[in-house]
Amino acid sequence: MNINRTIDHIVYAVHDLEQGMQQIEKLLGIAPIFGGYHTNQGTKNAVLNLGNQCYLEIITIDHENKNISAPRWMGVDFLTSSQITRWSLKSKYLSRDSIVIKNYNNSMGTIHGGQRKMSDGNLLTWEMILPLAEPEVEVVPFMTDWQNSEVHPTESLEEKCQLLELNVFHPTPELIQPVFDELDIHLNISKSEIPSIKIKVQCPNGIIEI
Repeated sequence: MNINRTIDHIVYAVHDLEQGMQQIEKLLGIAPIFGGYHTNQGTKNAVLNLGNQCYLEIITIDHENKNISAPRWMGVDFLTSSQITRWSLKSKYLSRDSIVIKNYNNSMGTIHGGQRKMSDGNLLTWEMILPLAEPEVEVVPFMTDWQNSEVHPTESLEEKCQLLELNVFHPTPELIQPVFDELDIHLNISKSEIPSIKIKVQCPNGIIEI
């Protein structure tokens, strides 16, 4: 895995958070921790440390939030099965990255700030290039900047897993590769019938692919 930029988190979307957490625990041998609610996006999540300030975010629709209607971000309203739908890189240069992403898709690239309380009481504050609601899987990463946050989501999480590899698949790699090159992502995209993002993780259960 030669990306030349630091992965911040991997978004694994599920239809039911509790079932998704149980699925990941069985797969990796370590239980994710409930994270909190994205009140402005209509979702909730759980998190699991992947090492090097990188984490797996298990995300689903918060059906109790009646203020936000579909479609919500991260592909959750288009989800056909539990899978990785997004991934994020750390960035201190959101404005620069935003231009590259807007050139790829003018609907993308909006910079948005947010914050939420973690289950341990710590306040997370971030700015990000906002992921869209669709498609189900978007292989071009969004960016997250934690510079103004009191903590990073991984700081209170047990570290028993390590992200080893991330692979991207897309029907037209030739359209995506120039975007990766401009974003300084040194990652080859494999051709496939449908877009997908796969990772390999070293965990208590061995090396597992998600």
